[in-house]
Amino acid sequence: MAGTGSARGRLLAELSTVSRRYMASYALFNQAVADHLGLHPTDLQCLNLLALERAPVTTGRVAELTGLTTGSATRLVDRLERSGYVVRERDASDRRRVLVATVPERIAEFGRAWERLGGDWAALFEDLDDTELAAIVRHMRRTVAFSADRINRLRETRPQSPPGG
Repeated sequence: MAGTGSARGRLLAELSTVSRRYMASYALFNQAVADHLGLHPTDLQCLNLLALERAPVTTGRVAELTGLTTGSATRLVDRLERSGYVVRERDASDRRRVLVATVPERIAEFGRAWERLGGDWAALFEDLDDTELAAIVRHMRRTVAFSADRINRLRETRPQSPPGG
């Protein structure tokens, strides 16, 4: 690995700093949007992920998407159901299974609010060429996969009792 005196070392150091600022700014923006919509930040991101799913999902899938325990995912779905964003419905092919389905009208409202609050983020990329955009997409995909791996590792090594408890 290049030393911190090299151009690459300086870029990696800057990337480390700007990544921390980027993550913090996104987390704070997520909190502000959640507050505006009267949702918990985790509920907001769960809605975001559910909107990306192609079909209704089980609560177990909600747990997978969010990294929550099934009990916590059930409580999250309860909150989203009370807020009118999702409904529980029986699986037509297996009546024993209950699926969580988004309410299209509410998801459309959610999308409009997200766009209104987030502004025109696409304008941030207008001055980039396709190669630069492809590099950002590649980076984001790698970051998502890396984060999922780290989340799994953290959960596997989670202490059994809270610190100090």
